Amino acid sequence: MQCPYCKHPDTQVIDSRSGEDGSVIRRRRRCLSCQGRFTTYEKVALSMPLVVKKDGRTRVPYSQEKLIKSMTLALRKRPVTASAIEAAVDRIEQKIRFGEKEIESKKIGDLVLAELESLDKVAYMRFASVYFNYSKPDDFAIALEKLGFSITKK
Repeated sequence: MQCPYCKHPDTQVIDSRSGEDGSVIRRRRRCLSCQGRFTTYEKVALSMPLVVKKDGRTRVPYSQEKLIKSMTLALRKRPVTASAIEAAVDRIEQKIRFGEKEIESKKIGDLVLAELESLDKVAYMRFASVYFNYSKPDDFAIALEKLGFSITKK
């Protein structure tokens, strides 16, 4: 491990600890040249599937950043913590990581909807309105009824 301060190639591990869930290892290191101390985090890098877009022909690499961005947008100004969003993203990634080499974008969207439904109903409706391309108020009413809300029409 290269020292971030002096760029010396040799460092010594002073302390190692597992993260809370055991998926990350935290290591305190000391540079053998400048004696600077720093922390590194090790996490297993697993390959994610390619995402097959709606047209069926286009394939793009999976992007955790895009997933977080879309969920954060739906949850904007809602009482949901960043750690809850991170946990939801982790659950989604765990489901798609061990599947096929390719996954349809619709499957990822369905997983996002399921997570948002359990996190916040308003965020679920925001995401669903774009995901299902709601074009009229009745579309929202039907979706709300599916969530268990009773809608009375006037």
